Order: sequence, then C-alpha cells, then structure tokens
Amino acid sequence: MVKDTTSEHLRAELKSLADTLEEVLRGSSQKPKAEFDKLRSKAESALKETRTRLGDGSDRLAEQTKVVAEKADEYVHDNPWTGIGISAVVGFVLGALIMRR
Repeated sequence: MVKDTTSEHLRAELKSLADTLEEVLRGSSQKPKAEFDKLRSKAESALKETRTRLGDGSDRLAEQTKVVAEKADEYVHDNPWTGIGISAVVGFVLGALIMRR
C-alpha cells in the first residue's frame, strides 16, 4: 500500500510539474516579466522537489534490490539444484519468447 501511495503521489507531482512548465512555455511571451518570473520560480521549485523525491525513490529501490539479491543468493546457496532448475526454466521461457519474435 505504501508503494502505491508513493507512486501516485509522485505521478501527481510530475503532472503538476508538467502543467507548470507548460504554462511557463505557453505564456512566456504574453505575460509581464514579474508574472513570468513568478511562474519560472514556481517551476524551478517544483523541479527541485521532484528531483529530490525521485532521488529518494531510487535510493529506496536500490536498497530493496540489494535485499532481494541477498535473499536470492542465500536461497541458491541453500538449494543449489532448485536454483539451477529455476534458471533453466527461466532461460527456456525467455528463449521461447525471443524465438517467437
């Protein structure tokens, strides 16, 4: 549930950023300089916040990937033949999918 909320929040932020940038680009020549500077500042702020959130998300993703890789490594060491069997099945399925194309 936390993952879905985070991704929805990130999508909303990206949409807001895109809307703000679109507004800046659309009205840049028609708006007074003060209003344009205000829109530009708003866009820069939204961009910084979005970059920060994306950075935080990638850090969490990297940590989760590391944990999953460690668990997979432990499993394969504890059950080597099962690991070989799973690898063979995955390789066969991927080969079959590639051959269809």
